[in-house]
Amino acid sequence: MSQTSTRLIKATLAAIHYSGVGRALAPAARGAGALLMLHHVRPQSADGFAPNRILEITPEFLETTIIEVRKAGFDIVSMDEAHARMTGTVKAARPFVCFTFDDGYRDNRDHALPIMRKHNAPFTVYVASEFADGEGFLWWIVLERVVAKRQFLSVQIAGVTEAFRCTNDREKTAAFDRIYWRLRALPENETRAIVAQLADESGIDGLAPCRELAMTWAELREFERDPLVTIGAHTMSHYALAKLGAHEAHAEITGSIARVESELGKPCQHFCYPYGDAGSAGEREFETTARLGLKTAVTTRKGFLNESHAARMTALPRVSLNGDYQRVPYLKALLSGVPFALLGALARPTAAQPAYSPAGVSGFCIQRTSHAAGTTQASPPTI
Repeated sequence: MSQTSTRLIKATLAAIHYSGVGRALAPAARGAGALLMLHHVRPQSADGFAPNRILEITPEFLETTIIEVRKAGFDIVSMDEAHARMTGTVKAARPFVCFTFDDGYRDNRDHALPIMRKHNAPFTVYVASEFADGEGFLWWIVLERVVAKRQFLSVQIAGVTEAFRCTNDREKTAAFDRIYWRLRALPENETRAIVAQLADESGIDGLAPCRELAMTWAELREFERDPLVTIGAHTMSHYALAKLGAHEAHAEITGSIARVESELGKPCQHFCYPYGDAGSAGEREFETTARLGLKTAVTTRKGFLNESHAARMTALPRVSLNGDYQRVPYLKALLSGVPFALLGALARPTAAQPAYSPAGVSGFCIQRTSHAAGTTQASPPTI
């Protein structure tokens, strides 16, 4: 993402906060509440090249977020409680926030859980089965390691070969951005095959990130014993479901739910679509999870919840806690709901863009710019 775009978005969020617009409009803008989306919680590294850093926040910022959420008048509830409130089973006067963590990383246990316990805050972790098996291919992290190791990189994607100098952090970031977004446009198997080949050429173990970062089933069973923790499913292989055939997509969903239930010995009632944007999960997937009787399924489409979502509980939007925006004024602006209300007013619903997703535009999902191509892509790489 370009520094100009970052500064513009930070300035917008700061203006919403410091102008008082956020406080004034929050009662109307925040609706029923929000689902906060996180991935990693861990101390910040000093690495200059860290393109996936936007997928992590520090333990200190997580604690700050919990405090600010409650100061803003939200209840922090589980996904079960959110479902009950949204469907009218439970009545509540205050809006709510749910904390949701994607992928099942070990730092959720080591760094997030102690803070959630300290504040008695429930949260949900969505687990991809192959990650817990130690066999998941976290290709976006593998790609980062490839680029970090190389001084020069040649990549063929969709029949076009591009060469990249990777001699410093700026060049490495530009190379990663260009390659990442070209790969995201491909079928999943092609993406993974290209990254696997790059890893082999670079002497990098493609499964190492999974084994280093993701909780095993044994660890998840211990983790899940905490009453604050809910485990949801996140497919078997972490594929963008909308890119798969109907049978394969259905198997990814049902297989992951069955695996979570088998490993943990209890029903799995919550689901998260990998990547979660409009190109990765759509009506077919929403209808599948609804037919399976799941209570909720979450996307990465940006927005707060409102009464219309009661009829769309398997197509829920979320609000990303982006690692580049770990300051209280930005957080307060997001928690007001105003950025999403403004975007919703600009993005009128159409048949292709239902009302439940006001940010069919990228919303306050920060923009990442491909320096090599000079083009801007929606970010973060919501995984």
